[in-house]
Amino acid sequence: MALSHAMYTTNLSILAWCALVGWAGLVSAGEVIQDPDGYFPDAQGSRWKYRGEVIEGAVQSIARKEFFNVSTVKGSDTIKGVKVKVFHDTNPGNNGPSDSYYRRDAAGIVYYGSQPGTPLEKQLVPYQIVRFPLEYPSSFQQFDRQGLSFGSDLDGDEKHERADVQASVSVIGKEAVAVPAGTYQDAVRIEAKMTMRIHLTGGRKTMVGTDTMTAWFARGVGLVKYVERQEIPSLTATRGRTTEITEELEEVEIKQQTASLGGGEPAPERVFADDPRDHELAQVILPSSLRSHAR
Repeated sequence: MALSHAMYTTNLSILAWCALVGWAGLVSAGEVIQDPDGYFPDAQGSRWKYRGEVIEGAVQSIARKEFFNVSTVKGSDTIKGVKVKVFHDTNPGNNGPSDSYYRRDAAGIVYYGSQPGTPLEKQLVPYQIVRFPLEYPSSFQQFDRQGLSFGSDLDGDEKHERADVQASVSVIGKEAVAVPAGTYQDAVRIEAKMTMRIHLTGGRKTMVGTDTMTAWFARGVGLVKYVERQEIPSLTATRGRTTEITEELEEVEIKQQTASLGGGEPAPERVFADDPRDHELAQVILPSSLRSHAR
């Protein structure tokens, strides 16, 4: 859930349950999705082409950019003795090429990081992004880590900032979703949210950013659509920026499965704006991990 980038906080479980109250016809409580592996195909050579759009800017100026991203299962690799699947994305979230590493087993799908990765991401992986049995409605916390090194000096005092990061994922239910490749009935809707609090060592200021993603997965196809919204703080302005990224499936080719996902699923990166140090923030933020992955 960039699940690309997607791509998750403790508050999400509360938000998800509130939303479910209003979506009475969408889900039936306590249902288990049969054959969850079918929603996350990973056979080598499988390929997904996505049409994307990025909308970003402050209130005064909004910029729209269209892009394409092709995700392909490259094969397998081993990370710290664990066999993972490697997904290559040509341009997830319009951020350039990346490789991401995932492992699927009876307990779910675990993210093992990406190349290029970020200093912060390396302190968090591996972490689970999908939990089996796939049940809805349900939620789980991916991580809640305090005092991590942000890996960069943002306020100019020659000290790396510290960060607190929380992330969680909720399975909302099934619904139809229409994309350029067609309409998929009973796609599984998964929502994820990450909250990051960056503590500046110089001025004792705390910056808060969020990354929220909704992703739809179809049986036998994988990720068919995601919408990601980033609330981006600024070091210099009183009001930050908002970025919304959408990718929709345009073409898909699923190869025959020869071995179970003892490997993977991908992820992206990004976040902040305007001041050069804000762009530095964007290079350090970790991936959303519900996007390019979990195809």
